[in-house]
Amino acid sequence: MPSSPILYRGRFAPSPTGPLHLGSLIAAQASYFDARHSGGMWLVRMEDLDPPREEPGAAESILHSLQCHGLHWDGEVLYQSTRSHAYAEALAVLGEAGLLFSCDCTRAILNTDGNCRGSCRERQDEIKGARTIRTYIPPECEIHFHDRRQGPQHLTRGHSLTDFVVRRKDGLDAYQLAVVVDDAAQGITHVVRGSDLLDTTARQIFLQQKLGYPTPHYCHLPVITTNEGQKFSKQNHTPALDNDKASDNIRLALLFLGQREPPASLTQVEALLDYATEHWSLQLVPAKMAIPATSIGLNT
Repeated sequence: MPSSPILYRGRFAPSPTGPLHLGSLIAAQASYFDARHSGGMWLVRMEDLDPPREEPGAAESILHSLQCHGLHWDGEVLYQSTRSHAYAEALAVLGEAGLLFSCDCTRAILNTDGNCRGSCRERQDEIKGARTIRTYIPPECEIHFHDRRQGPQHLTRGHSLTDFVVRRKDGLDAYQLAVVVDDAAQGITHVVRGSDLLDTTARQIFLQQKLGYPTPHYCHLPVITTNEGQKFSKQNHTPALDNDKASDNIRLALLFLGQREPPASLTQVEALLDYATEHWSLQLVPAKMAIPATSIGLNT
């Protein structure tokens, strides 16, 4: 008798631009608990598509921190740097459908939101040398989806849904294309991530539709910010997690996510994770886009 199909396949997909910090741990724990509470699988994918921004040893450091915090993944880690052939195949499909065009707009002439000014599609024969490859969004395009925490989303061609980059001028594959191809390849059914990526979801659904991929269930959670409203990140000098304080870090992340506080008697990582998984409730997570670190007693 064949085994029952996995109805939930979640993932955590960090970029190796620095060590794991509290903001990353919050996203990792949320996706982990949501998957495990549902009896599903939890995968890890390393989004190592941008060598100029990557920090040597960061990928290994991130994986080590996840293990120190008891967040053990299923299967092998997928490295996007090994997937260029799959992205090329997807680009070919989009090209055959007439959905790609070259853009030689410089930073100085791009629109303030980083989008093509609109004339490149009409002058393809003139564009030579360094250029990005963008996918064309028709004016009548509409994307609808229901976010499990942020509610109904309806986007039309505009600020968040424009002719976006799928291959960069330096020849590197862009995040929007890679994430869609790899979510499909790994059979991802549920995506739980920070609200800073909510605006990218319509673009990814557009690509899924054009490439014939299924669309996962999306859930965007609040991101933790400094007192000044800056998202926790390496660029904002967010400190790395202290792996020796894993239990404390887990409790902080659970507090931020609005979850039931584990009993004080639970001091071991595994016990904390078991408790949090059993009592995980997505409805307890604040339905906000961002929350300052002061809400959990941290001064930044």
